Amino acid sequence: MKSCKKTVKPIGLNDITIVDDAKMRKAITAAALGNAMEWFDFGVYGFVAYVLGKVFFPGADPGTQMIAALATFSVPFLIRPLGGLFFGALGDKYGRQKVLAATIVIMSLSTFAIGLIPSYASIGIWAPILLLLAKMAQGFSVGGEYTGASIFVAEYAPDRKRGFLGSWLDFGSIAGFVLGAGVVVLISTTLGEAKFEEWGWRLPFFLALPLGMIGLYLRHALEETPAFQQHVEKLEEGDREGLARGPKVSFKEVATKHWRSLMTCIGVVAVTNVTYYMLLTYMPSYLSHNLHYSENRGVLIIIAIMVGMLFVQPAIGFISDKIGRKPFIVVGSIGLFILAIPAFMLINSGKIGLIFAGLLMLAVLLNFFIGVMASTLPAMFPTHIRYSALAAAFNVSVLIAGLTPTIVAWLVESTNDLYMPAYYLMVIAVVGLVTGVTMKETANKPLRGAAPAASDLEEAKELLQEHHDNIEQKIEDIDAEIAALEAKRKELVQQHPRIN
Repeated sequence: MKSCKKTVKPIGLNDITIVDDAKMRKAITAAALGNAMEWFDFGVYGFVAYVLGKVFFPGADPGTQMIAALATFSVPFLIRPLGGLFFGALGDKYGRQKVLAATIVIMSLSTFAIGLIPSYASIGIWAPILLLLAKMAQGFSVGGEYTGASIFVAEYAPDRKRGFLGSWLDFGSIAGFVLGAGVVVLISTTLGEAKFEEWGWRLPFFLALPLGMIGLYLRHALEETPAFQQHVEKLEEGDREGLARGPKVSFKEVATKHWRSLMTCIGVVAVTNVTYYMLLTYMPSYLSHNLHYSENRGVLIIIAIMVGMLFVQPAIGFISDKIGRKPFIVVGSIGLFILAIPAFMLINSGKIGLIFAGLLMLAVLLNFFIGVMASTLPAMFPTHIRYSALAAAFNVSVLIAGLTPTIVAWLVESTNDLYMPAYYLMVIAVVGLVTGVTMKETANKPLRGAAPAASDLEEAKELLQEHHDNIEQKIEDIDAEIAALEAKRKELVQQHPRIN
């Protein structure tokens, strides 16, 4: 038997992408701003849910009003998978940049429209219907927003910094929440509770339009990602050589060939977003409605927590480039399972310091997940299906996670058990733990189907040397297996001469 050395074709220095720092910073800024826009709306909606319940569902009791307002928040998640499939297919065909420019336009206009909707007292049942339609338009656009933004950043980032750079995407998410909550507090404090409930709640939604215009300007000026450009060049080269581009890949085929990646994606997104929506969307209503804190006081606590999360977020991403993504998913899930009940014991204590400590525990665990999600998910799929496959898997799991505020509010109301949110988090923690244990590590590796990416020439040389060392090690391992098989064959021939 022969060695396999001649069959292996190592890459050269020209095959490694050296990332342009200026383009990379623009890409991260534009992606993070669009994500901030998305979560600005989620933050505003979560913090004014109690007012929206009164404006759009005035005939119900306070508990039902809050559930109805949160249900209007959750229903659009049914539309997100459709948006994910639509924009995912476009993103894999026409590029990431064009789709991200389209999603931010739809998202900002639909958010702005919420502020224009008359109250139930003015137009009756059409008020909640129009609110729902605006939220559904949001859901459709958001279906392609986060996945596209995470792919955009991941495909621009060098392999050794993908965790740190990807963490800034959800830094934008948290910053959007902080901005949304801060705007709500500022306006309600300035106007007073009566005027805020009468018309002041509309003002935060109007801010979506100028934010969207800024985001569109930044995204329109971006170039396509290096990974997608390489993919297009390969297709064009195939066309010039008279080769077929290959058949379109159906979702059924993706689910069959990449089912492990799909399940990992669903698990990571589910545990991350259930914790996210529990802490940042449901908890303000929980503090005000169930624990009878004033709305502004509860919001200020959450804002302080989120500001702290902003500092932790990049640190998690940076460390994940050193030790990997898996440890954070595993440790975060274990921590969530163990600490969920103690955290809610502190939150339900009625003492401001203990409430803050309980929320802070949940916030740090949430940082473990969101600090690595944007760098983990895009690495699961090859370039030619990355957007469509990730969008489909992401939005199926977000569909489940998005129901969290509604389901938990209903569970608390129907059982009168203030620890229902903790039990809910413990269940999802098990999902996160199984996902973390079974997932493949993606840190410091090239994206599937893409060339290695480096920050500069020196790093490119290091990556090339590592690549060659890995190939040599694999060759040695294969040759050792071949030698062992040859020795076994000779042994069998000696024992049974007729075999030869």
